[in-house]
Amino acid sequence: MPHRHTPAASPVANAAPLTVSAATNSVGATRRHSPVHYRFAEVQQHKIFYREAGPKNAPAILLLHGFPTSSHMFRNLIPLLAEHYRVVAPDLPGFGFTVSPSPFEHTFDHIAQVMDKFTTMIGVKRYAVYVFDYGAPVGFRLALKHPERITAFITQNGNAYAEGLGPGFSPIRKHWRDASAEHRTALRELLKPESIQWQYTQGVTDPTEIAPESYVLDAALLARPGNAEMQLDLFLDYRTNFDLYPQFQEYFRARRPPLLAVWGRNDLIFLPAGAEAFKRDLPDAEIHLYETGHFALETHVTEIGAVIRDFLGRTLGD
Repeated sequence: MPHRHTPAASPVANAAPLTVSAATNSVGATRRHSPVHYRFAEVQQHKIFYREAGPKNAPAILLLHGFPTSSHMFRNLIPLLAEHYRVVAPDLPGFGFTVSPSPFEHTFDHIAQVMDKFTTMIGVKRYAVYVFDYGAPVGFRLALKHPERITAFITQNGNAYAEGLGPGFSPIRKHWRDASAEHRTALRELLKPESIQWQYTQGVTDPTEIAPESYVLDAALLARPGNAEMQLDLFLDYRTNFDLYPQFQEYFRARRPPLLAVWGRNDLIFLPAGAEAFKRDLPDAEIHLYETGHFALETHVTEIGAVIRDFLGRTLGD
């Protein structure tokens, strides 16, 4: 039975919406960007925090993060896409600044249900989906339920194939085979700050490119009272995603969504073989591997942003 917890109040839960509308270039001149808004939406008693930018009437892109992070991982990508697209990046239940009720069901099915309601609530009827890590099984579940809503997929180390599961996933797979208290306790190592930092720096050519606030913020938000038990529940529930891989693959074959993979070549959690595997079911899938690790946006956001804009420009139009 899933554990339950009472989440701590978000430090920004009652704050007024904020916007950032300008950036400064290297010579100090100010240039305008589409404003980034920081909002909350009430969805099934979850107070979903999300970042939004771009024209409301533009084609939509839903950015879905994974473990152990939040929509913060997209902070540098959103401005690169918002000129031509409506970009929406929510914090999933249990992550970031989203505040969830107690109790709630700590499963990927439930998270996908909440995200389904969230898109409807904010008026996003059709959308491309950017999936990363946990965001992949959430986004692919949305596609199974509403295939007509999906315009394209962008997957960044977001897996749907057995060969994509790397050695970094081994402790979790061991827990699937034996859901003992001993194995559950062992997984607490993955929640420690040094483990979270490893996810950001492993496979990176120059770790000094990784902003420390990224992994420090993730660790601080995961350390809120009760959150660890929820994360351990999700580690166990990930086996349901593995069981759904054949259905995800059948969806790809049947619906043929445009798909772009932008993957960290050196990731030990989701291997590049998982990126290449998409071409088995989607021969027209576009695969780009970068000399970096799990959090490819931390080191290659400019290159990845350019590839995404080109892909979406051809797929959706500007």
